[in-house]
Amino acid sequence: MNVLVIGANGHTGRLVLKELKNSTQHFSKAMIRKSEQTKDMEELGARPIVADLEQDFSYALENVNAVIFAAGSGSKTGEDKTIAIDQEGAKKAVDYAKEKGIERFIMLSSMGADQPENAPEGMGVYLNAKHDADVHLKESGLNYTIVRPGALTHDEAKGKIIAQSSIEDKSGDIPRADVAKVLVESLTAPETNHKVIEILSGETPVEEALKKL
Repeated sequence: MNVLVIGANGHTGRLVLKELKNSTQHFSKAMIRKSEQTKDMEELGARPIVADLEQDFSYALENVNAVIFAAGSGSKTGEDKTIAIDQEGAKKAVDYAKEKGIERFIMLSSMGADQPENAPEGMGVYLNAKHDADVHLKESGLNYTIVRPGALTHDEAKGKIIAQSSIEDKSGDIPRADVAKVLVESLTAPETNHKVIEILSGETPVEEALKKL
């Protein structure tokens, strides 16, 4: 697949590009906000394209047949940026994908996005934004997968996860590298089509865990 990674310069986005580079099935296109990030994207095996989630970025979805949305405003920005990027940016990406007949759309969401009203203090706006973006994708008619990891770490990949529509004990965590692998594997795993998946570190290899969904 020709895959556009939105949020390619983020921590998880870069790991997604590494996964795509190591795959024989995919070519990657990296959506970045600053031209000075171009060289890094090329070194990760991707064709960079400069675009802004807060502007018209529909041209970034030309000549691709799958999208991985891994963008986020980050913890250092205010509520306005969270809404602009995590919510409205994601919804625009879904709309553009629908207009252009994109085959697959993989959304990086978050545990808790299904019940944002129960969000911990300080997380309400973020989880509401993720919730609205997820609902928009589910209602779009696109072939989607929504991936909701628990707490993210920068640990080395473990390669083993638990993946379910709803994990009862959500207290664990998961390395970003394993999240990236789940996002890329979901592109071609039919068991993930039209599903919302919660993931944490576990005992089952990623590919096997996804096949059991």
